[in-house]
Amino acid sequence: MAGQIPDLHAEARTGTGKGAARQARRDGYVPGVVYGGEADPLPIKVPFNVLLKQLKAGRFLSTLFNLKVEGQEDVRVICRNVQRDVVKDLPTHLDLLRLRRTSKISLFIHVDFINEDIAPGIKKGGVLTIVRPEVELNVTAGDIPESITVDLANLDIGDIVHISDVTLPEGAKPTIDRDFVIANISAPSSLRSSDNEDDEAEGDEAEAEATEE
Repeated sequence: MAGQIPDLHAEARTGTGKGAARQARRDGYVPGVVYGGEADPLPIKVPFNVLLKQLKAGRFLSTLFNLKVEGQEDVRVICRNVQRDVVKDLPTHLDLLRLRRTSKISLFIHVDFINEDIAPGIKKGGVLTIVRPEVELNVTAGDIPESITVDLANLDIGDIVHISDVTLPEGAKPTIDRDFVIANISAPSSLRSSDNEDDEAEGDEAEAEATEE
C-alpha cells in the first residue's frame, strides 16, 4: 500500500523567460517548470521559504511529491534539478518531472523494526544497532510502500540483518547491488568489557610465561 505522499504547493506562472523568472524571485518565489508525462510543460513558482525548508529537510531530489497547483489536476512529481546561486547557494530554479503510476523511481523507504521486546538477543541484554533506518528502493510510482518491516523475533546476540533477509514489496528492488547490512544485535557493553579484560589477562599471562622462559 502506498504511503502518505507529501504535498508540494505551487502557483502557475503567467509568463516565461528570464524577465518573468526574475519577477518571480523578486516576489519571493522560486520559478520552475513541470514537464513530462505526455503533457505540455507548465511554468510554476514555489514560495522561496517553502522550498528552502524542503531542501534543508534533506533528500528533496529523491522524494515523490503530490504537486498541487490551483486550476490544475494534482499530479505526482519528482524533482530532477535545483539550480542554485553560485555565490549564496540558494535555489533559483527547479525542474519537476511528472510521473505516471507505472513509472519507476528510486526513493528512501522507512524501515520498521518489530518484536524487539521478544527478541532473544535483546532479552539477554543485547543492543539493537540500526545501521539503515531507511533503505533506498527502486519502486513503482503507483505502489510506493509506506515502510518495509524487519522482524526481530528470532534474532540472538551476534545476528545480523541483511537486505536479503527482508521481504520487499512486489516490484521493489534495492538500488545498491550488494547484500548490505540493515541492523544487528551486539553483545551488551558489560559483556564486551569483560571479554576484553579476559583477553588482556590472557595476554599478560602469556607475556609473563615468555619472560620466565
